[in-house]
Amino acid sequence: MVAPIFILVFIGALLKRTRVVDESFINTASRLVFMLCLPILVFFSISQTDIKAVFNPATLAFSGISVTLTFLALTGWSRWKNYPPEDHGAFVQGGFRSNYGIIGLAMSHNLFGQSGLGQASVVLALVIPLFNILSIVALSSSQNGAQQWRHTALHILKNPLIIATLLALPCSAMGWSPPEVISQTGHALGSMTLPLALLTIGASLNLKDLRSSSHLTLHASAAKLIWMPLVFTPLAWAAGFDGEAVAILFIMLGCPTAAASFVMAKSMGANAKMAASIILVTTLGSVISLSSGIYLLRLWGLI
Repeated sequence: MVAPIFILVFIGALLKRTRVVDESFINTASRLVFMLCLPILVFFSISQTDIKAVFNPATLAFSGISVTLTFLALTGWSRWKNYPPEDHGAFVQGGFRSNYGIIGLAMSHNLFGQSGLGQASVVLALVIPLFNILSIVALSSSQNGAQQWRHTALHILKNPLIIATLLALPCSAMGWSPPEVISQTGHALGSMTLPLALLTIGASLNLKDLRSSSHLTLHASAAKLIWMPLVFTPLAWAAGFDGEAVAILFIMLGCPTAAASFVMAKSMGANAKMAASIILVTTLGSVISLSSGIYLLRLWGLI
């Protein structure tokens, strides 16, 4: 159930290598996914899900705590090692920020169907603002002045995924269903999201960047793909979460670093080259780490 996701990623890389798609297509498709398709998918996933049935405060709390503790641990490590300010922000952000909106939703849907997509969307509603806020804190060491903070905070409030979530929650609570024509149109657009997003992720990969990967890139990638899921997934199981919740938490923790981390690192004066390398290494590495983790969870009878 995990393989089709990464097959689409590699198809995207092949399409770029054979010049079937170019940078213009990648930029346009990425913007289409972020501005329209993904918000519509999230909106319909949440609005047509019984929030009372999938809303689990414990899962949300565990998600927030695990991400925050990872952020604090990476920050402490970076300060102890005295990394330069521009490296500090890229390292910390790359080590905790997940591409959960794409890879996570796709895996949750493949594993658990509409129920998994609904639960993952609720978790996404929490982690999107959390990722952005903690990223601002990490990257703020790379620049000065409150103006950049206000600018980035405004972008968070204008984030289409956050807006879609805020609109969807009351619709779900009231049991509102859109007219059939709107529903069909929305589902058609939403169904484009994951295949198109995965193809653009693959097409965006530049294997030449692997040559310039530094030890900081590898350390951040290890934190993202290995330490986060290895530390917190067993804790979630020990805390009594059911198999589906454990799997969704594992996916959230072990997803590769979000592509948005490069944009934020560049805009706030951090080491954008390192940010791009972390995205590449974690995307390729997650093929093994996520597949192996899901296999082990199934082997142990957790899912």
